Amino acid sequence: MELSGLAFGVWMFICFCTSVDGYPSGKVRGACTSMIPCHGSSPQPSPQHTIAVNGTEFKPGDSIEVRLSGPDFEGFFIQARNAEDLDSPAVGSFILVDRRHSQLLTCGRTKNSAVSHTSKAKKKYVKVYWIAPEDAPKRVQFLATVVKKYKTFWVKIPGPIVSQRNALSPTTPLPATSEAVSTSHPFPYLSKPFNASSCGSLKFCIRNPLSCDPGSASCFFLSFQQEKSSVFIEMSGPSEGYLAFALSHDQWMGGDDAYLCINEEHRIHVSTAYLKGRSPPVLDSENALEDVSWRLADGLLQCSFRRRIYLPAYKGRFNLDANYYIFLADGEASEGGLIYKHHRQPLITDGIYNVTGLPKDIGGSRSPRLIKAHGALMFVAWITTVSIGVIVARFFKPVWSHSFLFGKEMWFQVHRMLMLTTVVLTSVSFVLPFIYRRGWSQQAGFHPYLGCIVMALTIFQPLMAGFRPSRHAPRRQLFNWFHWSTGTTARILAVVAMFLGMDLPALDLPDPWDTYAMIGFVAWHVGIDVLLEIHSYCLVRKVEVIEEDRVQILQSLTSAEAEGRLFKQIVLTLYVCGNIVFLIVFLAAVNQI
Repeated sequence: MELSGLAFGVWMFICFCTSVDGYPSGKVRGACTSMIPCHGSSPQPSPQHTIAVNGTEFKPGDSIEVRLSGPDFEGFFIQARNAEDLDSPAVGSFILVDRRHSQLLTCGRTKNSAVSHTSKAKKKYVKVYWIAPEDAPKRVQFLATVVKKYKTFWVKIPGPIVSQRNALSPTTPLPATSEAVSTSHPFPYLSKPFNASSCGSLKFCIRNPLSCDPGSASCFFLSFQQEKSSVFIEMSGPSEGYLAFALSHDQWMGGDDAYLCINEEHRIHVSTAYLKGRSPPVLDSENALEDVSWRLADGLLQCSFRRRIYLPAYKGRFNLDANYYIFLADGEASEGGLIYKHHRQPLITDGIYNVTGLPKDIGGSRSPRLIKAHGALMFVAWITTVSIGVIVARFFKPVWSHSFLFGKEMWFQVHRMLMLTTVVLTSVSFVLPFIYRRGWSQQAGFHPYLGCIVMALTIFQPLMAGFRPSRHAPRRQLFNWFHWSTGTTARILAVVAMFLGMDLPALDLPDPWDTYAMIGFVAWHVGIDVLLEIHSYCLVRKVEVIEEDRVQILQSLTSAEAEGRLFKQIVLTLYVCGNIVFLIVFLAAVNQI
């Protein structure tokens, strides 16, 4: 007891010294071990809240309902631990029921091994599901920390103890807050994750990321293995709602043969379906699948089943010995089994494959090639060519005014070449999404509208330049103003459109690093622009010598600008190199998806 008191005192001292505030958002990973909130006060002695479960026995893969209830409380933190050693790491993983009031946390190396609140909103009741892991101890106890108010909280409220089957001692009484309800599966459960060792030799496998381990919490896995007149199929991925794959004759949804594994109140329902257009799948009333098994543990949803190669009696089922594009998708599902649209682009194979043919181990892409090309060309146009062209026209007229290229001043030829390249790249890129979507996209927000405006301005700019007045014509000033304002508007809208486009599911760039990189590019361009503006201003000030009431010009502005030739060329070189680095980062991100 003295040691426990000392440990608690040390913990409280750390909390005070480090000035750790409360956790209204529920991000309490720092309290994973002790479960003590750093609120600057001691925990209350007598708990007012209780933990209840719907079963007393489990086996690996089982789910147990866990309920925390009591008087109004603001925060909570729930874990399951080895009942023989309550100081050991968290055991198993949880699945949420209400995402508005609860969230999953990772304590130690176990994903989703704890649950906490999402806000300070008052609540009386929280329900989650605990999934027993493969290596679960014989007896597991649930613990909870509850925060009623900032300085009023209870730590490690003891909950019921559940035991592995055949491990419960005959003398062990059932906890008063437990309900003896069976947690057995309606289908045979999978005792362990799938194995990818036979991929490419015996199995036809699709993995994302490529060559990932199906037991990993970030791996999407789909395999097909022919066994005489049937095919055994395995599907796995980090999803709490559903996983689905579809066989398709093209790379667009619609008219496809689909197979879904849906989490229905923490039991997996496996069903076939037919995809009609982009509407939700229609589940079949008759199931043509055999030997169905599933597993829901460690943040992974896994299911396996067998299907005959030919199913002439079932409408909508494709023969498995033909070539198809293969889709793999995941998303959320309600407790009643209602599935929602996948929140990101499905994984699609790059070509058509016969899953009963030669075994392969392949990957796929969540971004279609045409959309990849669209993003890449826009990045090249508006990060590289247009930005350098603007810098050259704005600051390099005096520097390159006496250098000629093909009979024209060098700055003008470089500027014109870069801007015409921008027009060509933008025009080609503009039509690619329309080709892919076969029309207008209703689900891309403001991005396509801004893209159309940018395209119109991009075409208008060179047309206007074709009617440019001579240098000393009265209307030249008006032309300069329109030329500058049109180009600046197009650049601003293009950057905004790129920010919006990077978050679209069809491109699926790594978030939030894509946004950070784009912000970095904008800051880089503005910084170089400001630097060159300051340099130009300093040159102008340098040629003025104020003597009493008059200004004596010692040298012309043109010759003064010439003095800054070396500086500007160095800055331009750095700017071009920096733009190329940003471009490489964006193209690498586009290419890896």
